[in-house]
Amino acid sequence: MGLWEAFLNWLRSLFFKQEMELSLIGLQNAGKTSLVNVVATGGYSEDMIPTVGFNMRKVTKGNVTIKLWDLGGQPRFRSMWERYCRAVSAIVYVVDAADQDNLSISKSELHDLLSKPSLSGIPLLVLGNKIDKEGALSKQALTDQMDLKSITDREVCCYMISCKNSTNIDSVIDWLIKHSKSKS
Repeated sequence: MGLWEAFLNWLRSLFFKQEMELSLIGLQNAGKTSLVNVVATGGYSEDMIPTVGFNMRKVTKGNVTIKLWDLGGQPRFRSMWERYCRAVSAIVYVVDAADQDNLSISKSELHDLLSKPSLSGIPLLVLGNKIDKEGALSKQALTDQMDLKSITDREVCCYMISCKNSTNIDSVIDWLIKHSKSKS
């Protein structure tokens, strides 16, 4: 790359720097931290420890800086979800698509959270994770079981992903980048 192109790229980057803030929520063991790691590094690790409280990671993709709040999913942390979702560009809700037993809890936690007035209108991205596992739901089944059609006060999008195999992670990143806000 010549000096001139490098200079132009630098110039462009000044004007088109975008930033977004996301909250990643979902029940414990849904794969939130794995998702952060795959988005950040492209890497997946089999042995993740549960997130205590929350982690914050900054990830840069092209000229978009994504600030990710990775929130613990254990019952004792769910009360803080709303606080971290208030000013975000999008709420990313991760569901273990292979864990049928916890779907109803996952659904009620999601609908509970979305009923909070402070979060009205914030786009929602639901990710059915672990589709590499046997017995994982289809997108249609997940949409039905999570009752996503009833959410009409915001944009709702659903992708089926596998952090382990990086399935659909690119689509997720594209969706996120489309929803980032340009810094004025």
